[in-house]
Amino acid sequence: MNVNFRLLSGFLLAVILVLTGCSQSTSTNDQESSDEPVTFTLFSADPHTQWDNMESSVNQKIVEATGVTLEGEFDVNGGDQKISLMAASGDYPDLIWPKGNSNILVDAGALIDLTDLIEEHAPNLKKIYGDYFDRLKWSTEDPSIYILPTAEVDHTYWEPGHGFMLQHDVVKELGYPDIRTVYDFEQAIRDYKEKYPEIDGQPTIGLSLLADDWRILISTTNPALYVTGVSDDGEYYIDPDTYEATLHYRRPEEKDYFRWLNHMNDSGLLDPESFVQSYDQYLAKISSGRVLAAIDANWHVGEAQRALREEGKHERMFGMYPATLSEEYKHPNFQSSGYLGGWGIGITVDCEDPVRAIKFLDFLASEEGQILQNWGIEGEHYEVVDGERVIPEEEMDRRNNSANYVRDTGIGVLKGFAPSYGDGMTDSTGQTYTIVSPDQIIEAYTDVEKEVLANYGVEMWKDLYPAKEEFPVKPWGAGWNITVESGSQLELINQRCRDIMKKRVPEAILASPEDFDDIWDAFMNDLEQAGVEEAEKAFTELVQERVELWN
Repeated sequence: MNVNFRLLSGFLLAVILVLTGCSQSTSTNDQESSDEPVTFTLFSADPHTQWDNMESSVNQKIVEATGVTLEGEFDVNGGDQKISLMAASGDYPDLIWPKGNSNILVDAGALIDLTDLIEEHAPNLKKIYGDYFDRLKWSTEDPSIYILPTAEVDHTYWEPGHGFMLQHDVVKELGYPDIRTVYDFEQAIRDYKEKYPEIDGQPTIGLSLLADDWRILISTTNPALYVTGVSDDGEYYIDPDTYEATLHYRRPEEKDYFRWLNHMNDSGLLDPESFVQSYDQYLAKISSGRVLAAIDANWHVGEAQRALREEGKHERMFGMYPATLSEEYKHPNFQSSGYLGGWGIGITVDCEDPVRAIKFLDFLASEEGQILQNWGIEGEHYEVVDGERVIPEEEMDRRNNSANYVRDTGIGVLKGFAPSYGDGMTDSTGQTYTIVSPDQIIEAYTDVEKEVLANYGVEMWKDLYPAKEEFPVKPWGAGWNITVESGSQLELINQRCRDIMKKRVPEAILASPEDFDDIWDAFMNDLEQAGVEEAEKAFTELVQERVELWN
């Protein structure tokens, strides 16, 4: 899942809105909508570390423009338990960002069909989705629109989202070695750690992984896809020709990657706390500057990167390298999934004024709303010079170096609560909606970062990676974005397999090398006993249905 815009990334969050009263309502178009100030509630399945309680200057402007105030509840555990409890009780917030659990809400009748609301009250939503509007439909059998996808539309990725991360000082000290394979990565860690067994008086840690609940996917298991030339489709590998799905751990080439992690542990290069530390402990450890390497998503370690930058430890920040298991593979970070429907925000049957709610979301998608969320307020966060928005140097410095810039200003607080235009998309004046451009990114790099990149003969981290043009666009989008029916046999088997993975993968990595094969064989046998082949067949059908729906 699996992400750029440096400070503003990191939250594939949720949306949050509080309503002054909610009673069940299945009709949306016959209701009257008031212009009086209103508070909407919204539950987000993701945390929001920069939530400002609508008190920042940018969000006060949005309140002034819409009359809507937001209150939000942000879950730290992915929303699974709370959303199931909501469905069981029939008690919902006004708006909800359910992440991958929208199917539970649809099955419970919790979400209203937004089709007519969009047609009658949301011209900006229609405009922003444009040619992708059909991707909002729930299924071939049910063409209702229950969720407004919040993925950025026609986004240009200027920075890699996932990679093998090494401290800048590591590559500088070693003369900028080529980091093409995991073995190059390993050698760099080993050489530097042997030379510097301590950093700031603390023992140097080579590679640290994370296995805290669902985060095991981001740091420990998803990389097995990338290093074998496959982009992230969640727990399944999808054959690009037949669309057949295979639980990705069952691919023989991935076994070699986990064997390599076992070797890293046996060599003393893997953090022994990798499978017991919490996410906060992981971030704190990286923020200390003594972790030489990670294998992770940039948004997952963004808070630690900002902390290092703010403390002036620029040489301890990570660079991103496209290492793979061998040179026969190309790191597919930039492979395009096309525009993703699926994950986003919905309006529930408990919302008393769905017209007002859709108009609020429509404002966030408007040009004015987009500029507020990306640039801020004219005269406060940017100036207009010769008809173009310009961010003063002092303000840009705050953007790049203040860990709480989003919360303090409100810029970006609501991103993720409604669809937005991606990097590179231009508004009616010909300027980009977002501030993110290659020039801006390069300008935001620290001097240490620029020095490292220059020594590798490139200007940006993406230049080290294979370009998106080297890969076909995936017609199914992303496997993790495909909804699995709540309570289905597929969901049950998926959960069994996930539980088995959470036990067997750490066990295999931490085992003595001579025991690795036996543990891996037991892992494969456990999956078969759990019904993995039945699950693969069922998920294959969902993938093929998605391709049919979208094409």
